[in-house]
Amino acid sequence: MNFRSDNTASAAAEIIAALTSVNEGAVVGYGEDPWSRKMDEAFSSLFERDVRVFTVASGTAANSIALASVTPPWGSIICHHEAHIECDECGAPEFFSGGAKLVLVDGEAAKLTPDALREGIGRNARGIHSVKPSAVSISQTTERGAIYKADEVAALGAITKEAGLALHMDGARFANAIVALGCKPADVTWRAGVDLLSFGATKNGALLAESIVCFDLDLAEEIARRRKRSGHLICKGRYPAAQFLAYLNDGLWLKLAGRANALAAKLGEAAAPFLSVPVESNQVFIKVGAERLAKLRAAGADFYDWSEGEARLVVSWNQPEADVEALSKLLKAL
Repeated sequence: MNFRSDNTASAAAEIIAALTSVNEGAVVGYGEDPWSRKMDEAFSSLFERDVRVFTVASGTAANSIALASVTPPWGSIICHHEAHIECDECGAPEFFSGGAKLVLVDGEAAKLTPDALREGIGRNARGIHSVKPSAVSISQTTERGAIYKADEVAALGAITKEAGLALHMDGARFANAIVALGCKPADVTWRAGVDLLSFGATKNGALLAESIVCFDLDLAEEIARRRKRSGHLICKGRYPAAQFLAYLNDGLWLKLAGRANALAAKLGEAAAPFLSVPVESNQVFIKVGAERLAKLRAAGADFYDWSEGEARLVVSWNQPEADVEALSKLLKAL
């Protein structure tokens, strides 16, 4: 019963088929192939405006290149203290930006609030003696499975624009958020003030398919050059492009995420007395104590320890329903 992370899941059959379909003959490299050229068109249709899309090999690269493109070495990036860029990227945003500082703020369920954001912006206001607030990064969904509604993103977007900052969204699990919200992707991104989106597919049925969606086209050349300089301009660009085209085709990305969300909701019902945050996406957080967690592991469940006595259960797009049923029984027995 593997609920450790959705990055442990295999790739969807449609993704593998897409890779096979482009695996013939010689085509030009470095994103000049026909599939890469179609990718901008597909994403522009999805987001209802012209965008540029840059594929990279990892979510860490997507976040770091995007943030470095809007943050100078003497700048700061405001994020939640549980954000992936703070806890799980080994200083990559600081490295890619040449030394920018992460300014950490609090908020329930790993979400930024307008008040916390204003405090984070104002914390470094000593002129030349302070880092310069340059960007804000939020995660959709958050590292605790919570989801920003469109008006919540817009409230943060308005503050960033007023302060002259850029707004970045870490969308490693963007599909799970869109399914839960039932809204158009544009409503929680550029329409709400987001300038750059790390659009992930690897956790939701793809492999080595991450990207930066650039809504502010003035940033496109800098992102392109930073991607090349950092070693993330993929030589055989047809392969990630083919994955993204298949991922968006006929709503596959939403179908896969929807299944994961639905099964997570079932786990959430079984774990209701122990939930440390409400279940909104494909992540379930329970706080049952070390002894009970040991019992779950002894019964065959695998998961990630989040804090003392607390665990994160992540449901993947192809999670066996039998696993969900078995773990649900174990949780009820607690």
